[in-house]
Amino acid sequence: MKKLVVFTLILLLTAGFAYAKDYEVKKKAGGYDVEVKIDKNPPVVGNNNITVEIKDTAGKHVTDAKVRVDYSMPAMPGMPPMNYKTKTKLKGNKYIAKMNLSMSGSWNIAVKISRSGKTTTVKFNVDAR
Repeated sequence: MKKLVVFTLILLLTAGFAYAKDYEVKKKAGGYDVEVKIDKNPPVVGNNNITVEIKDTAGKHVTDAKVRVDYSMPAMPGMPPMNYKTKTKLKGNKYIAKMNLSMSGSWNIAVKISRSGKTTTVKFNVDAR
């Protein structure tokens, strides 16, 4: 009986790690389908890898844009607002960057896509732990 319990616990723990998913946000913005993934779910204090995939109305990957990720935490009593920016690099069909969330709490994320003289922004919030 004891071996069965240990085996079941190991199986459940292994299955949990195997199915852990990235934090995902899918939004339509300015004629684009934008999918943003953060490699930790929920995002954590410290480094988080972020991937942005952009498709046009025809479903074709957009690889000629400049993409920047702005992330911020509003001011709180005794603490000024925190505002950070990071540029992305194109890797294949995806734009990648690293966000360093400096403390736990609610963060505002804005993915800014600049292409053909126009800038489109995708906004969402995450809670870092």
